[in-house]
Amino acid sequence: MPNVKALPLVEPEAPDAVVPCCPPLSERPFTAEEAERTARMFKALGDPVRLRLFSAVASHEGGEACVCDISDVGVSQPTVSHHLKKLKEAGLLTSERRGTWVYYRVEPSVLAAMGQLLTVR
Repeated sequence: MPNVKALPLVEPEAPDAVVPCCPPLSERPFTAEEAERTARMFKALGDPVRLRLFSAVASHEGGEACVCDISDVGVSQPTVSHHLKKLKEAGLLTSERRGTWVYYRVEPSVLAAMGQLLTVR
């Protein structure tokens, strides 16, 4: 059996906890499930507004941002909410409601997994 190392999984602490998906592309072919999960992540980032929102959250101090701080991306608030929902569904963001505001976070393991996914070994 080949020496296969999958990326570490994040133990779900909350219902919307993020679980990174797959081994680096150069290690072995993806299973059908891994390919589906990875495609959802990249599809979500394929939209310029979503990529801007993801970048805004990831680059925000502490890796967490209130929706009130990142919603200036040139679309209406309902559209921002839609895009943030799509990023959450793809496993790229987690969120937490605090009072009237929702705070979004990019889990460090997701960024690490995405970086390792494209690493050539």
